[in-house]
Amino acid sequence: MFLGSLHCPKCGAVAQRRESLEGSNKQCPRCKLTMTTLTLKDAEVLECERCMGLWVDPPTFERICADREQQSAVLGKASMQPPDLAAKVSYIPCPDCAQLMNRVNFARCSGVIVDLCKKHGIWFDRDELSGIVEFIRSGGLELSRTREKNALEEERRRLQQERLMSDISEHSVGPPHTADEKFLGISSAKDLLRILFD
Repeated sequence: MFLGSLHCPKCGAVAQRRESLEGSNKQCPRCKLTMTTLTLKDAEVLECERCMGLWVDPPTFERICADREQQSAVLGKASMQPPDLAAKVSYIPCPDCAQLMNRVNFARCSGVIVDLCKKHGIWFDRDELSGIVEFIRSGGLELSRTREKNALEEERRRLQQERLMSDISEHSVGPPHTADEKFLGISSAKDLLRILFD
C-alpha cells in the first residue's frame, strides 16, 4: 500500500493508522520507537513505522488465524519484499514485560521464526505475519495439526506396548517355549494361575 492509503488496493480492507492505543506507549523492541496502532479490518495491531514490525496480542492473532477476511487484510498490507537472510539473529524484549522473548518456528514446520512472549503476544518482523497467513491458507496449519496428532498417537501406542511388555516380563517365569507363550508370558499352568490370582 502507498503511504496515506486508506484502503488496500488488492482486497479493499480499511487500513488506518492512528496514535498508539489509549494508555499505551509501547516501543518497538528493535528500533525503540513508539509504535502506532494499525487497524486491519477489525483487528488492531501495533506497528513500528521504521522497521514495519508488528506486535500482536494473542486474541487478535487467533482471530487472524481463524478469519479469512482478516487474512486478506494482512496479505493486502504485505510489502512482498524478500526477507533479509543475512540479518543477524538476536533475541528481543517483549514490549509489555521487557523479558527476552523465545524464538519459535510457527506450527513447528512453517519456516517462519517469530518472537513469542506467551503471556503478552507475538512480534512479527516485516512480512512474517503475511508469511504465516500464506502458510495457513496453503493448508500448512491443518497438516501440522495432523502430524502432531499422529505423533501423539504413535507415542501413546509405544507407551502401551512398553507397559504390555513390562507386565509380561513381570509375570513370566523362565524362558517361554513358543511364540504364543512369549506373547502371553505364560510358560506353564502354574504361571497362568499366578497371573489370574495376583
